[in-house]
Amino acid sequence: MRFPVFLFCLLVGSASLAAEVTVSDPESARKAVRDAKPGDVIILAAGEWKDADLRLDGEGTAEQPITIRAETPGKTIFTGASRIRLGGSHLVVSGLWLKNLSGAQADWLEYRIDSKRRASHCRVTDCAFTESEDFTAAETENRWIGIYGSHNVLDRCRIEGKKNKGTTVVVWLGEEDTGSHRIEANHFGKRPRLGKNGGETIRVGDSKTSMQQADCLVQGNLFHQCDGETEAISNKSCGNRYLGNWFVETQGTLTLRHGNGCLVEGNVFLGKHRSSTGGIRVIGEDHVVAGNFLRDLEGDNFRSAICLVNGIPDSPANGYHQVKNATIRDNVVINCKDSLLIGHNDEEEATLAPDGIVVSGNRIEAREGREAVRMEKLATHVEWRENRYEGKLNGAEASDGLRSGGIGEIHFPEMPAMERFGTTWPVSE
Repeated sequence: MRFPVFLFCLLVGSASLAAEVTVSDPESARKAVRDAKPGDVIILAAGEWKDADLRLDGEGTAEQPITIRAETPGKTIFTGASRIRLGGSHLVVSGLWLKNLSGAQADWLEYRIDSKRRASHCRVTDCAFTESEDFTAAETENRWIGIYGSHNVLDRCRIEGKKNKGTTVVVWLGEEDTGSHRIEANHFGKRPRLGKNGGETIRVGDSKTSMQQADCLVQGNLFHQCDGETEAISNKSCGNRYLGNWFVETQGTLTLRHGNGCLVEGNVFLGKHRSSTGGIRVIGEDHVVAGNFLRDLEGDNFRSAICLVNGIPDSPANGYHQVKNATIRDNVVINCKDSLLIGHNDEEEATLAPDGIVVSGNRIEAREGREAVRMEKLATHVEWRENRYEGKLNGAEASDGLRSGGIGEIHFPEMPAMERFGTTWPVSE
Protein backbone atom coordinates (compact mmCIF):
# COMPACT_ATOMS: atom_id res chain seq x y z
CA MET A 1 0.00 0.00 0.00
CA ARG A 2 1.42 3.37 -1.04
CA PHE A 3 1.44 6.13 1.57
CA PRO A 4 -0.50 9.11 0.12
CA VAL A 5 1.90 11.87 -0.81
CA PHE A 6 -0.49 14.64 0.23
CA LEU A 7 -0.87 13.10 3.71
CA PHE A 8 2.90 12.77 4.12
CA CYS A 9 3.35 16.42 3.20
CA LEU A 10 0.58 17.41 5.57
CA LEU A 11 2.25 15.61 8.50
CA VAL A 12 5.68 17.04 7.74
CA GLY A 13 4.22 20.49 7.33
CA SER A 14 2.38 20.26 10.67
CA ALA A 15 5.53 19.22 12.50
CA SER A 16 7.49 22.08 10.99
CA LEU A 17 4.96 24.61 12.27
CA ALA A 18 6.19 24.22 15.86
CA ALA A 19 7.79 27.50 16.89
CA GLU A 20 10.23 28.83 19.48
CA VAL A 21 9.55 32.24 20.99
CA THR A 22 11.75 34.09 23.50
CA VAL A 23 10.03 36.46 25.93
CA SER A 24 11.36 38.71 28.67
CA ASP A 25 8.32 39.84 30.68
CA PRO A 26 5.19 38.23 32.20
CA GLU A 27 2.68 39.75 29.77
CA SER A 28 4.63 38.65 26.71
CA ALA A 29 4.89 35.17 28.23
CA ARG A 30 1.16 35.06 28.90
CA LYS A 31 0.30 36.00 25.32
CA ALA A 32 2.88 33.63 23.86
CA VAL A 33 1.47 30.66 25.78
CA ARG A 34 -2.10 31.69 25.03
CA ASP A 35 -1.34 31.78 21.30
CA ALA A 36 0.95 28.76 21.28
CA LYS A 37 0.12 25.65 19.32
CA PRO A 38 0.93 22.11 20.45
CA GLY A 39 4.67 21.53 20.23
CA ASP A 40 5.64 25.20 20.55
CA VAL A 41 8.42 26.27 22.92
CA ILE A 42 8.31 29.49 24.94
CA ILE A 43 11.71 30.54 26.25
CA LEU A 44 11.89 32.78 29.32
CA ALA A 45 14.90 35.06 29.05
CA ALA A 46 17.71 34.73 31.55
CA GLY A 47 17.92 37.32 34.31
CA GLU A 48 15.94 38.46 37.33
CA TRP A 49 12.16 38.49 37.01
CA LYS A 50 11.17 40.64 39.97
CA ASP A 51 7.56 40.92 41.23
CA ALA A 52 6.42 38.88 38.23
CA ASP A 53 2.84 37.58 38.11
CA LEU A 54 3.33 34.86 35.51
CA ARG A 55 0.12 33.29 34.19
CA LEU A 56 0.66 30.43 31.77
CA ASP A 57 -2.59 29.18 30.23
CA GLY A 58 -2.46 27.06 27.10
CA GLU A 59 -3.59 23.86 25.41
CA GLY A 60 -1.01 21.36 24.31
CA THR A 61 -1.48 17.66 23.67
CA ALA A 62 -0.02 14.52 25.15
CA GLU A 63 2.07 13.98 22.02
CA GLN A 64 3.03 17.66 21.63
CA PRO A 65 2.96 19.59 24.89
CA ILE A 66 3.64 23.31 25.04
CA THR A 67 7.03 23.82 26.70
CA ILE A 68 7.86 26.88 28.80
CA ARG A 69 11.53 26.78 29.77
CA ALA A 70 14.33 28.92 31.07
CA GLU A 71 16.80 30.18 28.48
CA THR A 72 19.45 28.49 30.63
CA PRO A 73 18.35 26.25 33.52
CA GLY A 74 18.74 28.17 36.79
CA LYS A 75 19.39 31.54 35.16
CA THR A 76 15.77 32.72 34.97
CA ILE A 77 15.24 33.76 38.58
CA PHE A 78 11.96 34.94 40.09
CA THR A 79 12.30 37.23 43.10
CA GLY A 80 10.30 39.69 45.20
CA ALA A 81 6.51 39.27 45.15
CA SER A 82 6.55 36.90 42.17
CA ARG A 83 4.15 34.03 41.60
CA ILE A 84 3.45 31.53 38.82
CA ARG A 85 0.09 30.05 37.85
CA LEU A 86 -0.62 27.30 35.34
CA GLY A 87 -3.87 26.57 33.51
CA GLY A 88 -5.06 24.44 30.62
CA SER A 89 -3.51 21.13 29.71
CA HIS A 90 -0.24 19.53 28.63
CA LEU A 91 2.14 22.33 29.61
CA VAL A 92 5.74 21.56 30.62
CA VAL A 93 7.58 24.16 32.72
CA SER A 94 11.30 23.67 33.34
CA GLY A 95 14.51 25.30 34.53
CA LEU A 96 13.03 28.15 36.61
CA TRP A 97 14.30 29.30 40.01
CA LEU A 98 11.89 30.85 42.51
CA LYS A 99 14.07 32.38 45.18
CA ASN A 100 13.36 34.23 48.45
CA LEU A 101 9.87 35.32 47.39
CA SER A 102 8.27 37.93 49.63
CA GLY A 103 4.65 37.69 48.47
CA ALA A 104 3.69 35.45 51.37
CA GLN A 105 -0.06 35.98 50.95
CA ALA A 106 -0.01 33.76 47.86
CA ASP A 107 1.33 30.37 46.88
CA TRP A 108 4.57 30.58 44.91
CA LEU A 109 3.29 28.26 42.18
CA GLU A 110 -0.24 26.95 41.60
CA TYR A 111 -1.54 24.44 39.11
CA ARG A 112 -4.50 26.72 38.41
CA ILE A 113 -5.07 30.23 37.06
CA ASP A 114 -7.95 30.92 39.44
CA SER A 115 -10.86 29.10 41.08
CA LYS A 116 -12.45 28.44 37.67
CA ARG A 117 -9.44 27.46 35.57
CA ARG A 118 -7.42 24.40 36.63
CA ALA A 119 -4.44 22.64 35.13
CA SER A 120 -4.52 19.05 33.96
CA HIS A 121 -1.73 16.85 32.59
CA CYS A 122 0.79 19.64 33.29
CA ARG A 123 4.36 19.13 34.46
CA VAL A 124 6.80 21.26 36.46
CA THR A 125 10.28 19.77 36.23
CA ASP A 126 13.91 20.69 36.94
CA CYS A 127 12.94 23.86 38.84
CA ALA A 128 14.06 25.20 42.21
CA PHE A 129 12.07 26.72 45.08
CA THR A 130 14.40 28.00 47.79
CA GLU A 131 14.82 30.35 50.71
CA SER A 132 18.31 31.24 51.86
CA GLU A 133 19.21 30.69 55.51
CA ASP A 134 19.76 34.42 55.96
CA PHE A 135 16.45 35.39 54.31
CA THR A 136 13.76 36.54 56.73
CA ALA A 137 10.49 34.88 55.75
CA ALA A 138 7.22 36.73 56.19
CA GLU A 139 5.14 35.68 59.17
CA THR A 140 2.01 35.32 57.02
CA GLU A 141 1.04 31.71 56.27
CA ASN A 142 1.37 30.47 52.71
CA ARG A 143 2.16 27.42 50.66
CA TRP A 144 4.94 27.19 48.11
CA ILE A 145 3.33 24.79 45.62
CA GLY A 146 -0.40 24.13 45.31
CA ILE A 147 -1.39 21.23 43.04
CA TYR A 148 -4.97 21.41 41.74
CA GLY A 149 -6.85 19.77 38.88
CA SER A 150 -5.88 16.28 37.76
CA HIS A 151 -2.98 14.22 36.43
CA ASN A 152 -0.29 16.83 37.07
CA VAL A 153 3.40 16.15 37.75
CA LEU A 154 6.02 17.76 39.99
CA ASP A 155 9.39 16.11 39.41
CA ARG A 156 13.15 16.60 39.64
CA CYS A 157 12.84 19.88 41.54
CA ARG A 158 14.92 21.24 44.43
CA ILE A 159 12.70 22.52 47.26
CA GLU A 160 14.26 23.75 50.49
CA GLY A 161 14.45 26.39 53.20
CA LYS A 162 10.80 27.23 53.99
CA LYS A 163 10.59 28.89 57.40
CA ASN A 164 7.09 30.28 57.85
CA LYS A 165 3.81 28.48 58.52
CA GLY A 166 2.20 26.59 55.67
CA THR A 167 2.78 23.24 54.00
CA THR A 168 5.51 23.28 51.36
CA VAL A 169 3.57 21.24 48.76
CA VAL A 170 -0.21 20.72 48.98
CA VAL A 171 -2.42 18.54 46.82
CA TRP A 172 -5.88 20.11 46.92
CA LEU A 173 -8.95 17.94 46.40
CA GLY A 174 -12.60 18.70 45.70
CA GLU A 175 -15.22 18.46 42.98
CA GLU A 176 -12.94 19.85 40.26
CA ASP A 177 -9.71 18.71 41.87
CA THR A 178 -9.69 14.96 41.38
CA GLY A 179 -6.05 14.07 42.00
CA SER A 180 -4.09 11.35 40.19
CA HIS A 181 -0.97 13.53 40.49
CA ARG A 182 2.67 12.43 40.62
CA ILE A 183 5.36 13.88 42.90
CA GLU A 184 8.58 12.17 41.87
CA ALA A 185 12.38 12.38 42.25
CA ASN A 186 12.40 15.74 44.00
CA HIS A 187 14.98 16.84 46.57
CA PHE A 188 13.23 18.28 49.62
CA GLY A 189 16.01 19.95 51.57
CA LYS A 190 16.20 21.46 55.02
CA ARG A 191 13.04 22.83 56.53
CA PRO A 192 13.64 24.14 60.09
CA ARG A 193 11.29 23.16 62.88
CA LEU A 194 8.23 25.41 63.02
CA GLY A 195 7.20 24.61 66.59
CA LYS A 196 3.50 24.19 65.72
CA ASN A 197 1.19 22.59 63.17
CA GLY A 198 1.46 23.74 59.59
CA GLY A 199 5.04 22.71 58.89
CA GLU A 200 4.48 19.65 56.70
CA THR A 201 6.62 19.16 53.62
CA ILE A 202 3.86 17.40 51.64
CA ARG A 203 0.15 17.17 52.38
CA VAL A 204 -2.18 15.20 50.12
CA GLY A 205 -5.72 16.41 50.81
CA ASP A 206 -7.18 17.83 54.00
CA SER A 207 -9.64 16.81 56.69
CA LYS A 208 -12.69 17.93 54.68
CA THR A 209 -11.76 15.83 51.64
CA SER A 210 -10.08 12.97 53.49
CA MET A 211 -12.53 10.34 52.26
CA GLN A 212 -12.01 11.33 48.61
CA GLN A 213 -10.17 8.89 46.36
CA ALA A 214 -7.03 10.78 45.31
CA ASP A 215 -4.84 8.07 43.71
CA CYS A 216 -1.67 10.16 43.93
CA LEU A 217 1.85 8.79 43.66
CA VAL A 218 4.72 10.13 45.79
CA GLN A 219 7.77 8.23 44.59
CA GLY A 220 11.55 8.34 44.66
CA ASN A 221 11.91 11.64 46.51
CA LEU A 222 14.62 12.60 49.00
CA PHE A 223 13.60 14.26 52.27
CA HIS A 224 16.68 15.59 54.05
CA GLN A 225 16.24 17.25 57.45
CA CYS A 226 12.61 18.14 56.76
CA ASP A 227 11.95 19.06 60.39
CA GLY A 228 8.96 21.40 60.12
CA GLU A 229 6.70 19.30 62.36
CA THR A 230 5.80 15.74 63.37
CA GLU A 231 4.33 15.01 59.93
CA ALA A 232 6.89 15.39 57.15
CA ILE A 233 4.27 13.86 54.87
CA SER A 234 0.62 14.12 55.90
CA ASN A 235 -1.74 11.85 53.98
CA LYS A 236 -5.33 13.10 54.15
CA SER A 237 -7.07 11.23 51.33
CA CYS A 238 -7.57 7.73 49.98
CA GLY A 239 -5.76 5.41 47.63
CA ASN A 240 -2.37 7.12 47.58
CA ARG A 241 0.97 5.37 47.12
CA TYR A 242 4.25 6.31 48.79
CA LEU A 243 6.99 4.30 47.11
CA GLY A 244 10.77 4.26 47.29
CA ASN A 245 11.30 7.59 49.05
CA TRP A 246 14.34 8.35 51.23
CA PHE A 247 14.01 10.12 54.58
CA VAL A 248 17.44 11.11 55.87
CA GLU A 249 17.87 12.76 59.29
CA THR A 250 14.27 13.99 59.11
CA GLN A 251 12.61 14.91 62.42
CA GLY A 252 9.19 13.87 61.23
CA THR A 253 7.18 10.94 59.94
CA LEU A 254 5.29 9.69 56.94
CA THR A 255 1.86 9.90 58.54
CA LEU A 256 -1.33 8.33 57.18
CA ARG A 257 -3.30 10.96 59.10
CA HIS A 258 -6.71 10.71 57.42
CA GLY A 259 -8.11 8.57 54.63
CA ASN A 260 -8.02 4.87 53.82
CA GLY A 261 -6.47 2.34 51.50
CA CYS A 262 -2.95 3.74 51.08
CA LEU A 263 0.27 1.89 50.31
CA VAL A 264 3.62 2.73 51.94
CA GLU A 265 6.23 0.51 50.32
CA GLY A 266 9.96 0.35 49.78
CA ASN A 267 10.83 3.57 51.59
CA VAL A 268 14.09 4.09 53.50
CA PHE A 269 14.31 5.99 56.81
CA LEU A 270 17.83 6.75 58.03
CA GLY A 271 17.89 8.62 61.32
CA LYS A 272 21.68 8.59 61.73
CA HIS A 273 20.98 8.99 65.48
CA ARG A 274 19.65 12.52 64.99
CA SER A 275 17.13 13.44 67.70
CA SER A 276 13.38 13.05 67.00
CA THR A 277 13.88 11.30 63.66
CA GLY A 278 10.76 9.31 62.84
CA GLY A 279 9.26 6.64 60.64
CA ILE A 280 5.70 5.67 59.66
CA ARG A 281 2.48 6.44 61.55
CA VAL A 282 -0.76 4.63 60.66
CA ILE A 283 -4.34 5.86 61.21
CA GLY A 284 -7.46 4.70 59.36
CA GLU A 285 -8.49 1.61 57.42
CA ASP A 286 -7.05 -0.81 54.87
CA HIS A 287 -3.51 0.57 54.77
CA VAL A 288 -0.49 -1.52 53.73
CA VAL A 289 3.01 -0.81 55.10
CA ALA A 290 5.40 -3.15 53.30
CA GLY A 291 9.08 -3.61 52.59
CA ASN A 292 10.32 -0.44 54.26
CA PHE A 293 13.78 -0.09 55.85
CA LEU A 294 14.14 1.92 59.07
CA ARG A 295 17.42 2.38 60.90
CA ASP A 296 18.90 4.43 63.77
CA LEU A 297 15.77 6.50 64.38
CA GLU A 298 15.64 8.44 67.65
CA GLY A 299 11.92 9.24 67.73
CA ASP A 300 9.44 7.60 70.08
CA ASN A 301 5.65 7.48 70.53
CA PHE A 302 4.17 9.22 67.44
CA ARG A 303 7.68 9.36 65.94
CA SER A 304 8.38 5.64 66.42
CA ALA A 305 9.73 3.60 63.54
CA ILE A 306 6.25 2.15 62.95
CA CYS A 307 3.32 3.37 65.05
CA LEU A 308 -0.29 2.19 64.87
CA VAL A 309 -2.48 4.76 66.61
CA ASN A 310 -5.53 4.37 68.84
CA GLY A 311 -8.76 5.80 67.45
CA ILE A 312 -11.54 7.98 68.84
CA PRO A 313 -15.10 6.58 68.95
CA ASP A 314 -17.27 8.38 66.36
CA SER A 315 -14.26 10.44 65.45
CA PRO A 316 -14.77 13.77 63.69
CA ALA A 317 -13.09 14.19 60.32
CA ASN A 318 -10.13 15.93 61.92
CA GLY A 319 -9.78 13.41 64.75
CA TYR A 320 -8.30 9.92 64.88
CA HIS A 321 -10.14 7.17 63.05
CA GLN A 322 -9.58 3.64 64.29
CA VAL A 323 -6.90 1.56 62.60
CA LYS A 324 -8.67 -1.35 60.89
CA ASN A 325 -7.48 -4.08 58.55
CA ALA A 326 -3.89 -2.83 58.36
CA THR A 327 -1.14 -5.01 56.90
CA ILE A 328 2.39 -4.53 58.25
CA ARG A 329 4.70 -6.85 56.34
CA ASP A 330 8.31 -7.46 55.34
CA ASN A 331 9.68 -4.34 57.01
CA VAL A 332 13.19 -4.16 58.48
CA VAL A 333 13.65 -2.10 61.67
CA ILE A 334 17.19 -1.81 63.01
CA ASN A 335 18.47 -0.07 66.15
CA CYS A 336 15.60 2.39 66.61
CA LYS A 337 14.54 3.97 69.90
CA ASP A 338 10.96 2.73 69.42
CA SER A 339 10.59 -0.04 66.85
CA LEU A 340 7.00 -1.29 66.46
CA LEU A 341 4.47 0.52 68.65
CA ILE A 342 0.84 -0.61 68.59
CA GLY A 343 -2.03 1.17 70.32
CA HIS A 344 -0.60 4.59 71.16
CA ASN A 345 -2.25 7.99 71.39
CA ASP A 346 -1.82 11.01 73.66
CA GLU A 347 -5.52 11.88 73.40
CA GLU A 348 -7.55 10.61 76.38
CA GLU A 349 -10.65 9.99 74.28
CA ALA A 350 -8.67 7.75 71.89
CA THR A 351 -9.85 4.44 73.36
CA LEU A 352 -10.19 2.28 70.23
CA ALA A 353 -7.24 -0.06 69.79
CA PRO A 354 -6.21 -1.18 66.30
CA ASP A 355 -8.42 -3.98 65.03
CA GLY A 356 -7.88 -6.68 62.42
CA ILE A 357 -4.12 -6.31 61.98
CA VAL A 358 -1.84 -8.65 60.04
CA VAL A 359 1.84 -8.39 61.01
CA SER A 360 3.95 -10.67 58.86
CA GLY A 361 7.52 -11.24 57.72
CA ASN A 362 9.01 -8.30 59.62
CA ARG A 363 12.54 -8.35 61.04
CA ILE A 364 13.16 -6.17 64.06
CA GLU A 365 16.47 -5.74 65.82
CA ALA A 366 15.80 -3.56 68.83
CA ARG A 367 18.35 -1.29 70.42
CA GLU A 368 20.00 -2.80 73.48
CA GLY A 369 17.62 -2.65 76.42
CA ARG A 370 14.66 -1.53 74.26
CA GLU A 371 11.50 -3.30 73.07
CA ALA A 372 11.20 -4.76 69.61
CA VAL A 373 7.41 -4.65 70.00
CA ARG A 374 5.49 -2.45 72.42
CA MET A 375 1.72 -2.76 72.63
CA GLU A 376 0.33 0.02 74.85
CA LYS A 377 -3.30 -0.94 74.27
CA LEU A 378 -4.07 -4.55 73.43
CA ALA A 379 -5.09 -4.67 69.80
CA THR A 380 -7.94 -6.97 68.80
CA HIS A 381 -7.68 -9.62 66.11
CA VAL A 382 -3.94 -9.37 65.55
CA GLU A 383 -2.40 -12.08 63.38
CA TRP A 384 1.36 -12.60 63.69
CA ARG A 385 3.04 -14.47 60.83
CA GLU A 386 6.73 -15.34 60.44
CA ASN A 387 8.09 -12.30 62.25
CA ARG A 388 11.58 -12.39 63.79
CA TYR A 389 12.87 -10.09 66.47
CA GLU A 390 15.78 -9.43 68.81
CA GLY A 391 15.00 -7.48 71.97
CA LYS A 392 12.18 -7.27 74.47
CA LEU A 393 8.43 -7.60 74.10
CA ASN A 394 6.02 -5.38 76.00
CA GLY A 395 2.32 -6.20 75.79
CA ALA A 396 2.90 -8.85 73.13
CA GLU A 397 3.87 -12.48 73.61
CA ALA A 398 6.32 -14.63 71.70
CA SER A 399 4.65 -17.19 69.46
CA ASP A 400 5.18 -19.16 66.29
CA GLY A 401 4.39 -15.97 64.37
CA LEU A 402 6.63 -13.77 66.55
CA ARG A 403 9.91 -15.54 67.25
CA SER A 404 13.02 -14.35 68.98
CA GLY A 405 16.34 -14.53 67.14
CA GLY A 406 17.27 -15.63 63.68
CA ILE A 407 16.51 -12.37 61.88
CA GLY A 408 19.21 -13.25 59.39
CA GLU A 409 21.66 -11.12 57.45
CA ILE A 410 20.56 -7.56 56.83
CA HIS A 411 21.49 -5.91 53.55
CA PHE A 412 21.68 -2.18 54.17
CA PRO A 413 20.49 -0.10 51.23
CA GLU A 414 23.00 2.25 49.66
CA MET A 415 22.10 5.89 49.29
CA PRO A 416 21.52 6.67 45.59
CA ALA A 417 23.64 9.33 43.96
CA MET A 418 22.36 12.78 44.84
CA GLU A 419 22.09 13.58 41.13
CA ARG A 420 19.10 11.30 41.06
CA PHE A 421 17.12 13.79 43.10
CA GLY A 422 16.12 17.33 42.21
CA THR A 423 17.68 19.75 39.78
CA THR A 424 20.86 18.94 37.96
CA TRP A 425 22.06 22.55 38.00
CA PRO A 426 23.45 24.35 41.09
CA VAL A 427 20.96 26.35 43.12
CA SER A 428 23.47 28.16 45.33
CA GLU A 429 25.19 31.36 44.31
